Amino acid sequence: MKRKIATIALCGLSCCVLMAQKQLDITVKNTMKTERTAQPIVINLAPYGTDIRQAIVKMNGQEIASQLDDLNGDGCYDELCFMADMPKKSTTTYNVELLNSGKPRKYKPLVYADMILLNKKVKSNNEQNLFISSLTVENGTNPYWQMHHHGPAFENELVAYRIYFDHRQTVDLYGKYRKGLELKETQFYTNKQQKEAGYGDDVLWVGNTFGLGTMRGWDGQQPTLLENVDHRTERIISYGPLRTIVEVVDDGWKDKTGNNAFHPYPITMTTRYTLYAGRRDCQVDVFFRQAVANHQFSTGIINIKNSTEYSDHEGLRGCWGSDWTVSAKDSVGHKRETVGLGICLPMKHVVSEQPANKDNYPYVIGGIDKAMRYYITFGSDNETFGYHSAKDWFDYLQLWKKDLMNPVVVTEKLRQTKSE
Repeated sequence: MKRKIATIALCGLSCCVLMAQKQLDITVKNTMKTERTAQPIVINLAPYGTDIRQAIVKMNGQEIASQLDDLNGDGCYDELCFMADMPKKSTTTYNVELLNSGKPRKYKPLVYADMILLNKKVKSNNEQNLFISSLTVENGTNPYWQMHHHGPAFENELVAYRIYFDHRQTVDLYGKYRKGLELKETQFYTNKQQKEAGYGDDVLWVGNTFGLGTMRGWDGQQPTLLENVDHRTERIISYGPLRTIVEVVDDGWKDKTGNNAFHPYPITMTTRYTLYAGRRDCQVDVFFRQAVANHQFSTGIINIKNSTEYSDHEGLRGCWGSDWTVSAKDSVGHKRETVGLGICLPMKHVVSEQPANKDNYPYVIGGIDKAMRYYITFGSDNETFGYHSAKDWFDYLQLWKKDLMNPVVVTEKLRQTKSE
């Protein structure tokens, strides 16, 4: 009998440990005189331990959707995120419970991502089935033609992006007519029936240009592609439900400087793309394993044929224009697409805003220690919910920058730690 009681007591202690909780109050303040929607609230979980397995976020006692993400693949969740809509000049407190048992809670997916190897046995362009989450290739290996839609693709209800898996690593675009998730059905290649039903399609021809905000090297005269790398990895870190995170790693990149010389040592550059639900912009974080403060890079946006340009000459630049998305010989069944593009860079990293050329509206970037964050955005004239003129698009870009430069203020307070 004594042995049985001791066993029960031990079991009870074990359950207490498993249900340990940390309770946080997250206060979010909108200091602006305008309403804010789809504001991502991201909490670094490092101060709260490595044993978090589940999170519950409540506002006014009601549970709202949230997401836990393991960014580095070590099995521990690094960040918690949720979305906030806020009236002007307002403050909201969210209650968060962090538990070290269970699994992340499931919510309706508001984003989608996929990465697919081409299955030659499947003839349809939107029924491919070899889904993967990561791929690493050796120097000299180009998987571009073996990847369905040429690399990872990701979307929310407003927009969709893809990243080419080759030395260009170009950001390409899929525009929509209506709000909703579509890539699971179209796989970036909308067929005739889907087009007739109102699905979106590829809306940009990119070639060797920046596309939308692709990070490249700079040789003193022009952008350089990411050609000479020891290993190239593209992977999907997160599939949702509130944000997708796609990462590109160029390991051992031997980039050229001026006079056709190489940098004195290889660079490892990681580019991370984060797309949140309810936002048409995409957050771009670039990390370097080495200090690169003395190196120069480049980025910008494609110069769409006959496009109109906007710049505030303080890191915000955009264009509005129309062009075919395919070559002339492949244009049957396609139409010219009109899109607006935008990029917002931190001025401390802008070495120069280069004049437009036939391919791009370029920037030279520098002064990066080990990390840099910037943002890209786009809109398609096909949208029933978006922008339909250069003026409207450029007005949006200015409001977009104001939103980015004035983030909501987030404070965290550990209310209590307890076991149940």
